[in-house]
Amino acid sequence: MLSCLLVVLLLLFSGVRNGEVVNATDGGEEFVADEVIVKLRTTQDLASIAAEYSLDPLPLDQFGSRPIFRLRITDNARVEDRVRELDSDSRVALVEPNYITKPPVGGGNTWSVGNTWSVGGDHGTFVSQWAPEKIHLPLAHQVNRGTGPNGPIKVAVLDTGVDATHPALAGHLLPGWDFVDNDNDPSEVGDQQTGPYGHGTHVAGLIALVAPEAKIIPLRVLDRHGVGNVWVLAEALVYAVDPDGNPATADGADVINLSLSTLRETQLIGTLLEKACGSGSSDSQDFPVSTNPYLVVVAAAGNGGDDTRQYPAAENVDGLIAVAASAINDTLASFSSRGSWVHVAAPGQGILSTVPNGQYGTWSGTSMAAPLVAGEAALARARFPLLLNKDLARHVIRMAESIDGDVPFRADAGIALTSDPDGNPAPLPSPTPSSTPTPSPTPTPTPTPTPLPSPTPSPSATPTPAPIKPGRRGHPS
Repeated sequence: MLSCLLVVLLLLFSGVRNGEVVNATDGGEEFVADEVIVKLRTTQDLASIAAEYSLDPLPLDQFGSRPIFRLRITDNARVEDRVRELDSDSRVALVEPNYITKPPVGGGNTWSVGNTWSVGGDHGTFVSQWAPEKIHLPLAHQVNRGTGPNGPIKVAVLDTGVDATHPALAGHLLPGWDFVDNDNDPSEVGDQQTGPYGHGTHVAGLIALVAPEAKIIPLRVLDRHGVGNVWVLAEALVYAVDPDGNPATADGADVINLSLSTLRETQLIGTLLEKACGSGSSDSQDFPVSTNPYLVVVAAAGNGGDDTRQYPAAENVDGLIAVAASAINDTLASFSSRGSWVHVAAPGQGILSTVPNGQYGTWSGTSMAAPLVAGEAALARARFPLLLNKDLARHVIRMAESIDGDVPFRADAGIALTSDPDGNPAPLPSPTPSSTPTPSPTPTPTPTPTPLPSPTPSPSATPTPAPIKPGRRGHPS
Protein backbone atom coordinates (compact mmCIF):
# COMPACT_ATOMS: atom_id res chain seq x y z
CA MET A 1 0.00 0.00 0.00
CA LEU A 2 2.78 2.46 -0.78
CA SER A 3 0.97 5.13 -2.68
CA CYS A 4 -1.13 8.27 -3.02
CA LEU A 5 -1.16 10.59 -6.05
CA LEU A 6 -4.43 12.50 -6.07
CA VAL A 7 -6.35 13.09 -9.24
CA VAL A 8 -9.43 15.09 -8.20
CA LEU A 9 -9.13 17.45 -5.29
CA LEU A 10 -7.54 16.48 -2.22
CA LEU A 11 -7.00 16.69 1.38
CA LEU A 12 -4.14 17.66 3.53
CA PHE A 13 -3.62 16.98 7.10
CA SER A 14 -2.70 18.59 10.36
CA GLY A 15 -4.32 19.07 13.69
CA VAL A 16 -2.82 22.54 14.39
CA ARG A 17 0.72 21.52 13.90
CA ASN A 18 3.84 22.47 15.74
CA GLY A 19 6.84 22.87 13.52
CA GLU A 20 7.41 23.77 9.93
CA VAL A 21 4.77 24.17 7.28
CA VAL A 22 4.74 21.44 4.65
CA ASN A 23 4.52 22.80 1.13
CA ALA A 24 4.42 20.55 -1.90
CA THR A 25 6.30 21.24 -5.07
CA ASP A 26 4.57 22.17 -8.31
CA GLY A 27 6.70 19.90 -10.45
CA GLY A 28 6.01 16.42 -11.72
CA GLU A 29 7.20 14.48 -8.65
CA GLU A 30 4.97 11.90 -7.02
CA PHE A 31 6.38 12.45 -3.55
CA VAL A 32 8.27 15.01 -1.51
CA ALA A 33 12.01 14.70 -2.16
CA ASP A 34 14.27 13.37 0.62
CA GLU A 35 11.40 12.46 2.97
CA VAL A 36 9.84 9.26 4.28
CA ILE A 37 6.93 8.61 6.63
CA VAL A 38 7.76 5.92 9.18
CA LYS A 39 5.80 4.26 11.94
CA LEU A 40 8.09 2.44 14.39
CA ARG A 41 7.03 -0.28 16.76
CA THR A 42 8.58 1.74 19.58
CA THR A 43 9.97 5.26 19.82
CA GLN A 44 13.12 3.88 21.45
CA ASP A 45 14.20 2.56 18.04
CA LEU A 46 14.28 6.01 16.40
CA ALA A 47 17.95 6.77 17.04
CA SER A 48 19.22 3.40 15.85
CA ILE A 49 16.94 3.36 12.81
CA ALA A 50 18.06 6.90 11.87
CA ALA A 51 21.74 5.98 12.20
CA GLU A 52 21.44 2.76 10.22
CA TYR A 53 19.43 4.22 7.33
CA SER A 54 20.95 7.73 7.08
CA LEU A 55 17.92 9.56 8.42
CA ASP A 56 17.98 12.73 10.47
CA PRO A 57 17.23 11.63 14.07
CA LEU A 58 15.45 14.95 14.66
CA PRO A 59 12.05 14.36 12.99
CA LEU A 60 10.61 16.97 10.66
CA ASP A 61 7.31 16.20 12.38
CA GLN A 62 5.69 13.65 14.67
CA PHE A 63 2.10 12.45 14.52
CA GLY A 64 0.82 13.28 17.99
CA SER A 65 2.76 11.35 20.62
CA ARG A 66 2.80 8.11 18.63
CA PRO A 67 5.97 6.71 17.04
CA ILE A 68 4.92 8.01 13.60
CA PHE A 69 7.46 10.38 12.09
CA ARG A 70 8.21 12.40 8.98
CA LEU A 71 11.96 11.94 8.54
CA ARG A 72 14.56 13.53 6.27
CA ILE A 73 16.94 11.38 4.22
CA THR A 74 20.50 12.70 4.71
CA ASP A 75 22.58 10.80 2.14
CA ASN A 76 20.74 11.74 -1.09
CA ALA A 77 19.44 8.20 -1.51
CA ARG A 78 16.42 7.63 -3.74
CA VAL A 79 13.21 7.73 -1.74
CA GLU A 80 12.00 4.46 -3.28
CA ASP A 81 15.22 2.68 -2.29
CA ARG A 82 15.14 3.93 1.28
CA VAL A 83 11.49 2.90 1.63
CA ARG A 84 12.33 -0.58 0.35
CA GLU A 85 15.17 -0.94 2.85
CA LEU A 86 13.11 0.25 5.79
CA ASP A 87 10.20 -1.96 4.83
CA SER A 88 12.32 -5.05 5.42
CA ASP A 89 13.23 -4.00 8.98
CA SER A 90 11.14 -5.68 11.67
CA ARG A 91 11.34 -2.56 13.85
CA VAL A 92 9.34 -0.64 11.24
CA ALA A 93 5.56 -1.09 11.29
CA LEU A 94 4.82 1.19 8.32
CA VAL A 95 6.89 3.14 5.81
CA GLU A 96 5.98 5.04 2.66
CA PRO A 97 6.99 8.15 0.72
CA ASN A 98 5.33 11.42 1.61
CA TYR A 99 3.20 11.26 -1.50
CA ILE A 100 2.15 14.44 -3.23
CA THR A 101 -1.53 14.88 -3.93
CA LYS A 102 -2.65 16.70 -7.06
CA PRO A 103 -6.02 17.85 -8.37
CA PRO A 104 -7.36 16.37 -11.60
CA VAL A 105 -8.23 19.71 -13.12
CA GLY A 106 -4.74 21.22 -13.07
CA GLY A 107 -4.13 24.91 -13.66
CA GLY A 108 -5.76 27.48 -15.86
CA ASN A 109 -9.43 28.39 -16.21
CA THR A 110 -11.17 25.73 -14.22
CA TRP A 111 -14.56 27.35 -13.93
CA SER A 112 -16.54 29.87 -15.91
CA VAL A 113 -17.78 32.97 -14.14
CA GLY A 114 -21.49 33.59 -14.50
CA ASN A 115 -21.51 36.91 -16.37
CA THR A 116 -24.22 35.78 -18.78
CA TRP A 117 -26.88 33.13 -18.84
CA SER A 118 -24.75 30.86 -21.03
CA VAL A 119 -22.17 30.31 -18.28
CA GLY A 120 -24.34 30.48 -15.17
CA GLY A 121 -25.19 33.51 -13.15
CA ASP A 122 -26.61 34.50 -9.81
CA HIS A 123 -28.10 33.10 -6.64
CA GLY A 124 -31.44 32.53 -8.36
CA THR A 125 -29.98 30.30 -11.05
CA PHE A 126 -27.83 28.61 -8.41
CA VAL A 127 -30.82 27.39 -6.39
CA SER A 128 -33.01 26.65 -9.42
CA GLN A 129 -30.48 24.64 -11.49
CA TRP A 130 -31.20 21.07 -12.52
CA ALA A 131 -29.39 19.20 -9.76
CA PRO A 132 -31.62 20.02 -6.73
CA GLU A 133 -34.79 18.99 -8.52
CA LYS A 134 -33.11 15.84 -9.86
CA ILE A 135 -32.40 14.61 -6.32
CA HIS A 136 -35.86 15.78 -5.11
CA LEU A 137 -34.29 18.26 -2.70
CA PRO A 138 -37.50 20.29 -2.13
CA LEU A 139 -39.19 17.18 -0.78
CA ALA A 140 -36.23 16.39 1.46
CA HIS A 141 -36.32 19.93 2.86
CA GLN A 142 -39.90 19.44 3.96
CA VAL A 143 -38.52 16.79 6.32
CA ASN A 144 -35.20 18.26 7.42
CA ARG A 145 -32.77 21.01 6.43
CA GLY A 146 -29.71 19.94 8.39
CA THR A 147 -30.54 20.36 12.06
CA GLY A 148 -30.52 17.31 14.32
CA PRO A 149 -31.65 16.84 17.92
CA ASN A 150 -28.38 18.38 19.18
CA GLY A 151 -28.23 21.23 16.69
CA PRO A 152 -26.77 21.75 13.22
CA ILE A 153 -24.98 18.84 11.57
CA LYS A 154 -21.30 19.66 10.92
CA VAL A 155 -19.65 18.93 7.55
CA ALA A 156 -15.87 19.26 7.13
CA VAL A 157 -14.62 20.30 3.68
CA LEU A 158 -10.96 19.41 3.04
CA ASP A 159 -10.04 21.33 -0.08
CA THR A 160 -8.42 24.48 -1.48
CA GLY A 161 -10.02 26.62 1.21
CA VAL A 162 -13.28 28.54 1.23
CA ASP A 163 -14.07 32.19 0.50
CA ALA A 164 -15.87 33.04 3.74
CA THR A 165 -16.97 36.43 2.36
CA HIS A 166 -19.26 34.94 -0.28
CA PRO A 167 -22.83 36.12 0.48
CA ALA A 168 -24.28 32.66 -0.20
CA LEU A 169 -22.06 31.18 2.53
CA ALA A 170 -22.92 33.74 5.21
CA GLY A 171 -23.98 31.95 8.37
CA HIS A 172 -22.96 28.54 7.05
CA LEU A 173 -19.32 28.41 8.19
CA LEU A 174 -17.63 27.45 11.45
CA PRO A 175 -14.00 28.30 12.28
CA GLY A 176 -11.54 26.16 10.33
CA TRP A 177 -7.82 25.84 9.77
CA ASP A 178 -5.30 26.37 6.98
CA PHE A 179 -3.00 23.34 6.96
CA VAL A 180 -0.93 24.76 4.11
CA ASP A 181 0.13 28.00 5.80
CA ASN A 182 -0.54 26.71 9.33
CA ASP A 183 -2.89 29.47 10.45
CA ASN A 184 -6.54 29.99 11.29
CA ASP A 185 -7.52 31.53 7.94
CA PRO A 186 -8.61 28.75 5.54
CA SER A 187 -9.40 31.15 2.69
CA GLU A 188 -8.76 30.43 -0.97
CA VAL A 189 -5.29 31.57 -2.10
CA GLY A 190 -4.30 32.43 -5.67
CA ASP A 191 -6.32 33.28 -8.75
CA GLN A 192 -8.24 31.57 -11.50
CA GLN A 193 -5.15 31.20 -13.67
CA THR A 194 -3.25 29.26 -11.00
CA GLY A 195 -4.49 25.78 -10.29
CA PRO A 196 -8.00 24.88 -9.18
CA TYR A 197 -8.66 28.19 -7.46
CA GLY A 198 -12.20 28.33 -6.11
CA HIS A 199 -12.69 24.57 -5.96
CA GLY A 200 -13.26 24.48 -2.20
CA THR A 201 -15.68 27.41 -2.35
CA HIS A 202 -17.61 25.64 -5.11
CA VAL A 203 -17.83 22.47 -3.00
CA ALA A 204 -18.91 24.38 0.12
CA GLY A 205 -21.68 26.14 -1.80
CA LEU A 206 -23.18 22.82 -2.88
CA ILE A 207 -23.21 21.50 0.68
CA ALA A 208 -24.93 24.70 1.83
CA LEU A 209 -27.46 24.29 -0.99
CA VAL A 210 -28.42 20.76 0.03
CA ALA A 211 -28.19 21.16 3.81
CA PRO A 212 -28.80 24.87 4.46
CA GLU A 213 -29.00 24.50 8.24
CA ALA A 214 -25.82 22.43 8.54
CA LYS A 215 -22.51 24.07 9.40
CA ILE A 216 -19.34 23.75 7.32
CA ILE A 217 -15.84 23.38 8.77
CA PRO A 218 -13.43 24.68 6.08
CA LEU A 219 -9.99 23.05 6.08
CA ARG A 220 -7.45 24.20 3.51
CA VAL A 221 -5.23 21.31 2.49
CA LEU A 222 -4.12 22.27 -1.03
CA ASP A 223 -1.66 25.02 -1.92
CA ARG A 224 -2.22 27.61 -4.65
CA HIS A 225 -1.24 25.03 -7.29
CA GLY A 226 -3.77 22.53 -5.97
CA VAL A 227 -1.02 20.35 -4.53
CA GLY A 228 -0.71 18.76 -1.10
CA ASN A 229 0.85 15.71 0.50
CA VAL A 230 -0.12 12.73 2.60
CA TRP A 231 1.25 14.08 5.86
CA VAL A 232 -0.83 17.24 5.65
CA LEU A 233 -3.89 15.26 4.61
CA ALA A 234 -3.60 13.01 7.64
CA GLU A 235 -3.35 15.96 10.02
CA ALA A 236 -6.44 17.57 8.53
CA LEU A 237 -8.44 14.37 8.90
CA VAL A 238 -7.50 14.16 12.58
CA TYR A 239 -8.54 17.78 13.06
CA ALA A 240 -11.85 17.29 11.25
CA VAL A 241 -12.80 14.43 13.56
CA ASP A 242 -11.83 16.31 16.75
CA PRO A 243 -10.85 19.98 16.29
CA ASP A 244 -10.07 20.72 19.95
CA GLY A 245 -8.37 17.38 20.65
CA ASN A 246 -10.90 16.53 23.37
CA PRO A 247 -13.13 13.56 22.44
CA ALA A 248 -15.56 14.53 25.22
CA THR A 249 -16.63 17.68 23.34
CA ALA A 250 -18.93 17.32 20.34
CA ASP A 251 -17.11 19.73 18.04
CA GLY A 252 -16.06 17.23 15.37
CA ALA A 253 -17.56 16.74 11.95
CA ASP A 254 -20.53 14.44 11.47
CA VAL A 255 -19.73 14.22 7.75
CA ILE A 256 -16.40 14.70 5.95
CA ASN A 257 -16.34 15.64 2.26
CA LEU A 258 -13.28 14.59 0.25
CA SER A 259 -13.62 15.98 -3.25
CA LEU A 260 -10.38 14.37 -4.24
CA SER A 261 -8.97 11.12 -5.47
CA THR A 262 -5.68 9.37 -6.03
CA LEU A 263 -4.57 6.37 -8.03
CA ARG A 264 -2.52 5.18 -5.09
CA GLU A 265 -3.34 3.74 -1.71
CA THR A 266 -1.53 4.99 1.35
CA GLN A 267 -1.35 3.05 4.58
CA LEU A 268 -1.41 6.22 6.64
CA ILE A 269 -4.69 7.58 5.24
CA GLY A 270 -6.38 4.20 4.97
CA THR A 271 -5.60 3.30 8.58
CA LEU A 272 -6.65 6.71 9.86
CA LEU A 273 -10.02 6.44 8.14
CA GLU A 274 -10.50 2.94 9.49
CA LYS A 275 -9.97 4.07 13.06
CA ALA A 276 -11.90 7.34 12.70
CA CYS A 277 -14.96 5.49 11.39
CA GLY A 278 -14.71 2.68 13.91
CA SER A 279 -13.91 -0.09 11.44
CA GLY A 280 -10.20 -0.43 12.12
CA SER A 281 -8.23 -3.50 13.08
CA SER A 282 -5.99 -3.72 16.12
CA ASP A 283 -3.20 -2.21 13.99
CA SER A 284 -5.12 1.06 13.68
CA GLN A 285 -5.69 1.59 17.38
CA ASP A 286 -2.28 3.19 17.79
CA PHE A 287 -3.19 6.03 15.42
CA PRO A 288 -3.92 9.39 17.10
CA VAL A 289 -7.42 9.98 15.82
CA SER A 290 -10.68 9.78 17.75
CA THR A 291 -13.12 7.03 16.83
CA ASN A 292 -16.67 7.98 15.90
CA PRO A 293 -18.84 5.13 14.55
CA TYR A 294 -21.42 7.72 13.50
CA LEU A 295 -19.00 9.58 11.19
CA VAL A 296 -19.80 9.44 7.47
CA VAL A 297 -17.07 10.10 4.87
CA VAL A 298 -18.06 11.02 1.31
CA ALA A 299 -15.33 10.76 -1.32
CA ALA A 300 -15.26 11.65 -5.00
CA ALA A 301 -14.59 8.58 -7.16
CA GLY A 302 -12.36 10.50 -9.58
CA ASN A 303 -12.49 11.72 -13.16
CA GLY A 304 -10.66 8.85 -14.81
CA GLY A 305 -13.51 7.77 -17.11
CA ASP A 306 -12.73 4.10 -16.40
CA ASP A 307 -12.91 1.50 -13.64
CA THR A 308 -9.45 2.13 -12.20
CA ARG A 309 -9.78 2.35 -8.44
CA GLN A 310 -9.09 5.74 -6.93
CA TYR A 311 -8.52 6.53 -3.29
CA PRO A 312 -9.71 7.23 -0.67
CA ALA A 313 -13.05 6.47 -2.37
CA ALA A 314 -12.01 2.84 -2.91
CA GLU A 315 -11.08 2.28 0.74
CA ASN A 316 -13.16 -0.44 2.37
CA VAL A 317 -14.22 1.58 5.40
CA ASP A 318 -17.51 1.59 7.30
CA GLY A 319 -19.47 4.75 6.60
CA LEU A 320 -17.58 5.72 3.44
CA ILE A 321 -19.59 6.55 0.30
CA ALA A 322 -17.78 6.61 -3.07
CA VAL A 323 -19.52 8.98 -5.49
CA ALA A 324 -19.53 9.06 -9.29
CA ALA A 325 -20.91 11.90 -11.45
CA SER A 326 -24.15 11.76 -13.43
CA ALA A 327 -25.50 13.97 -16.20
CA ILE A 328 -28.80 15.81 -16.54
CA ASN A 329 -30.31 12.92 -18.55
CA ASP A 330 -29.61 10.46 -15.69
CA THR A 331 -26.70 8.72 -17.34
CA LEU A 332 -23.22 8.34 -15.95
CA ALA A 333 -21.01 11.26 -16.99
CA SER A 334 -18.41 10.15 -19.53
CA PHE A 335 -15.51 11.53 -17.48
CA SER A 336 -16.57 9.81 -14.25
CA SER A 337 -14.71 6.90 -12.76
CA ARG A 338 -16.91 3.85 -12.38
CA GLY A 339 -16.88 0.22 -11.24
CA SER A 340 -18.15 -2.07 -8.50
CA TRP A 341 -16.19 -0.10 -5.88
CA VAL A 342 -18.28 3.05 -6.59
CA HIS A 343 -21.46 3.15 -4.52
CA VAL A 344 -23.68 5.80 -6.08
CA ALA A 345 -23.72 8.63 -8.61
CA ALA A 346 -24.93 12.21 -8.14
CA PRO A 347 -25.27 15.22 -10.46
CA GLY A 348 -21.78 16.31 -11.46
CA GLN A 349 -21.93 17.72 -14.98
CA GLY A 350 -22.40 21.44 -15.53
CA ILE A 351 -22.98 22.27 -11.86
CA LEU A 352 -23.35 25.91 -10.81
CA SER A 353 -22.09 26.97 -7.40
CA THR A 354 -20.24 29.64 -5.45
CA VAL A 355 -16.75 30.76 -6.47
CA PRO A 356 -14.55 33.47 -4.93
CA ASN A 357 -15.35 37.18 -4.89
CA GLY A 358 -19.09 36.72 -4.57
CA GLN A 359 -19.44 35.11 -7.98
CA TYR A 360 -20.96 31.90 -9.33
CA GLY A 361 -19.33 29.49 -11.73
CA THR A 362 -20.04 26.23 -13.51
CA TRP A 363 -17.81 23.21 -12.96
CA SER A 364 -17.99 19.51 -13.82
CA GLY A 365 -16.52 16.55 -11.99
CA THR A 366 -17.03 14.00 -9.27
CA SER A 367 -15.78 16.81 -7.01
CA MET A 368 -19.20 18.41 -7.56
CA ALA A 369 -21.15 15.18 -7.11
CA ALA A 370 -19.56 14.35 -3.76
CA PRO A 371 -20.77 17.45 -1.86
CA LEU A 372 -24.33 16.86 -3.05
CA VAL A 373 -24.16 13.44 -1.41
CA ALA A 374 -22.36 14.88 1.64
CA GLY A 375 -25.24 17.32 2.01
CA GLU A 376 -27.73 14.47 1.69
CA ALA A 377 -25.78 12.51 4.32
CA ALA A 378 -26.04 15.55 6.63
CA LEU A 379 -29.82 15.63 6.15
CA ALA A 380 -30.04 11.89 6.78
CA ARG A 381 -27.86 12.16 9.88
CA ALA A 382 -30.18 14.84 11.26
CA ARG A 383 -33.23 12.73 10.37
CA PHE A 384 -31.84 9.45 11.75
CA PRO A 385 -29.40 10.43 14.53
CA LEU A 386 -29.02 6.94 16.00
CA LEU A 387 -27.93 5.13 12.83
CA LEU A 388 -24.34 3.92 12.86
CA ASN A 389 -22.27 5.24 9.97
CA LYS A 390 -22.36 1.98 8.02
CA ASP A 391 -26.15 1.92 8.28
CA LEU A 392 -26.55 5.58 7.35
CA ALA A 393 -24.27 5.13 4.34
CA ARG A 394 -26.24 2.03 3.33
CA HIS A 395 -29.47 4.02 3.60
CA VAL A 396 -28.18 6.81 1.34
CA ILE A 397 -26.91 4.25 -1.17
CA ARG A 398 -30.03 2.08 -1.17
CA MET A 399 -32.50 4.95 -1.36
CA ALA A 400 -31.38 5.87 -4.87
CA GLU A 401 -32.92 5.99 -8.34
CA SER A 402 -31.89 3.58 -11.08
CA ILE A 403 -29.99 5.20 -13.95
CA ASP A 404 -28.14 4.03 -17.05
CA GLY A 405 -24.43 3.35 -16.89
CA ASP A 406 -21.74 1.44 -15.04
CA VAL A 407 -22.81 3.04 -11.76
CA PRO A 408 -26.53 2.25 -12.01
CA PHE A 409 -27.83 4.28 -9.08
CA ARG A 410 -28.18 8.04 -8.57
CA ALA A 411 -28.57 9.55 -5.11
CA ASP A 412 -32.00 10.86 -4.20
CA ALA A 413 -32.39 12.99 -1.06
CA GLY A 414 -36.17 12.98 -1.30
CA ILE A 415 -36.38 9.19 -1.14
CA ALA A 416 -33.75 8.97 1.61
CA LEU A 417 -35.53 11.49 3.85
CA THR A 418 -39.03 10.10 3.34
CA SER A 419 -38.08 6.43 3.76
CA ASP A 420 -37.06 4.71 6.95
CA PRO A 421 -33.77 2.79 7.12
CA ASP A 422 -35.54 -0.40 6.11
CA GLY A 423 -36.67 1.15 2.84
CA ASN A 424 -40.29 1.80 3.76
CA PRO A 425 -42.02 5.18 3.72
CA ALA A 426 -41.14 6.87 7.00
CA PRO A 427 -43.49 8.91 9.17
CA LEU A 428 -42.55 12.58 9.27
CA PRO A 429 -41.37 14.06 12.57
CA SER A 430 -44.20 15.04 14.89
CA PRO A 431 -44.86 18.78 15.15
CA THR A 432 -43.99 18.48 18.85
CA PRO A 433 -41.30 15.82 19.13
CA SER A 434 -40.30 14.57 22.51
CA SER A 435 -36.70 14.56 23.67
CA THR A 436 -34.76 11.84 21.92
CA PRO A 437 -31.30 10.43 22.45
CA THR A 438 -28.56 11.48 20.08
CA PRO A 439 -25.06 10.10 19.65
CA SER A 440 -21.95 11.97 20.73
CA PRO A 441 -18.54 11.18 19.23
CA THR A 442 -16.37 9.35 21.77
CA PRO A 443 -12.85 7.96 21.73
CA THR A 444 -14.12 4.40 22.02
CA PRO A 445 -15.34 2.17 19.17
CA THR A 446 -18.77 1.76 20.76
CA PRO A 447 -20.04 5.02 22.25
CA THR A 448 -23.36 5.09 24.03
CA PRO A 449 -25.79 7.73 22.72
CA THR A 450 -26.68 10.19 25.48
CA PRO A 451 -30.11 11.77 26.01
CA LEU A 452 -30.65 15.44 25.38
CA PRO A 453 -31.23 17.64 28.41
CA SER A 454 -34.22 19.36 26.84
CA PRO A 455 -36.62 18.85 23.95
CA THR A 456 -35.63 20.05 20.52
CA PRO A 457 -37.67 23.07 19.34
CA SER A 458 -40.31 21.84 16.96
CA PRO A 459 -40.29 22.91 13.33
CA SER A 460 -43.04 25.04 11.96
CA ALA A 461 -45.93 23.12 10.55
CA THR A 462 -45.63 22.14 6.90
CA PRO A 463 -47.89 20.14 4.65
CA THR A 464 -47.16 16.45 4.80
CA PRO A 465 -45.22 15.58 1.64
CA ALA A 466 -46.18 12.52 -0.30
CA PRO A 467 -43.31 10.04 -0.42
CA ILE A 468 -41.85 9.42 -3.85
CA LYS A 469 -42.96 6.16 -5.29
CA PRO A 470 -39.98 3.82 -5.14
CA GLY A 471 -40.77 2.11 -8.41
CA ARG A 472 -37.32 2.66 -9.95
CA ARG A 473 -35.41 2.14 -6.76
CA GLY A 474 -33.62 -1.17 -6.66
CA HIS A 475 -30.20 -0.86 -5.09
CA PRO A 476 -29.11 -4.08 -3.40
CA SER A 477 -28.63 -4.06 0.35
